[in-house]
Amino acid sequence: MTQLAITTNTIQPIINLVCNAVTSQHTRRAYSRGLTDFMAWHGSTGQSGFSKATVQAHVTELRAQGISASSINQRLTAIRKLANELADNGIIDHSTAQAIARAEGVRSEGKRLGNWLTKEQAQTLIGLPDVSTIKGLRDRAILAILLGCGLRREECAALTVAHVQQREGRWVIVDLVGKRSKTRSVPMPAWAKAAIDAYTVASGIVAGSLFRSMRRGDKMTGDSMTAQAIFDVVRSYAVAIGVEVRPHDLRRTFAKLAHKGAAPIEQIQLSLGHSSVQTTERYIGVQQDLSSAPCDALGLRL
Repeated sequence: MTQLAITTNTIQPIINLVCNAVTSQHTRRAYSRGLTDFMAWHGSTGQSGFSKATVQAHVTELRAQGISASSINQRLTAIRKLANELADNGIIDHSTAQAIARAEGVRSEGKRLGNWLTKEQAQTLIGLPDVSTIKGLRDRAILAILLGCGLRREECAALTVAHVQQREGRWVIVDLVGKRSKTRSVPMPAWAKAAIDAYTVASGIVAGSLFRSMRRGDKMTGDSMTAQAIFDVVRSYAVAIGVEVRPHDLRRTFAKLAHKGAAPIEQIQLSLGHSSVQTTERYIGVQQDLSSAPCDALGLRL
C-alpha cells in the first residue's frame, strides 16, 4: 500500500489535469465533483494512503449513501484516471495505480426509465414564451431546437448562425461537434427554423453565436449563453406547465415522439449522435437520410 498524505494543495493540480482531459463540460463537472467529494471523504475519515482498498472503501460509503450505480461508476472512472495521473507524476507508483484500476464498480440492475413529455405537453411548452419580446422569441427558439432536433444543452449553447444551412432541400444543423468531439449533422423541422428566423430578425443577429444572454429591458448582450443558462430556460417554462424536466428530457422527448411517429430507429440515432444504441437501440450503421428525417415525424408545429 502506498502511504502518502493526500492534500488539496498537492492533488488539486492533478485533479485539474483529469478534468481538463475530457471534452464534455458535463463530464468535466461530474469528474470535478466526484474527485472533490473523494478528497473530502479521504480527509474526514483519516485515510493515510491511496490504494485499491481505499477506493473500495469509498465505493462502499457511496453505496451506503444511496448513490446510484451509474453515478458511483462515473466517480470510480474519475478516481482511476486520478490514480494514473498521480503515477505519471511520481506521487504514487504505477503498480498501485494498476491495482486501483482493478477496483470493482457497481453492477447496474435494470434500466432507468427517464423522463419525457407527451406530444401535448411538448406543444404547450413551445407556446409558453412571450413572443412579443426578444427574450421570448429566443426562448421559443431554444425550446424548438431542443425538442425539434434533440440537441444536448451544451450543443445548443454552442450553436452559431453558420451552423444552420440548407442541405438536400432542407435546413440542417451542419458540422455540430458533440460529445467526445464527434461531428454530426442534424436535420431541422421547418417549425424550428421558423422560430429561429423570428428570433434572429427581431434581435438583428446575422453572425456569430446564435443564442445570447439578455439583460434588463429586453436588451441582448454579445455573450453566448452557457449550458447552465439553457438549463434554466427549460426549467422555468417546465415549472409553468407543472412538470419537472431538464434539457436532456427534451432530447429524450424528441426521440420518443419521433419513434412513435414511425421514424426509423437508426435515423433517430444519427440525429442524436449515439455511437451505440442503448437509448435508441443498437447502432446499425446506415447512411443518414436528410430527405426523410426523424424530426419530420414529430407532429409538432409552431
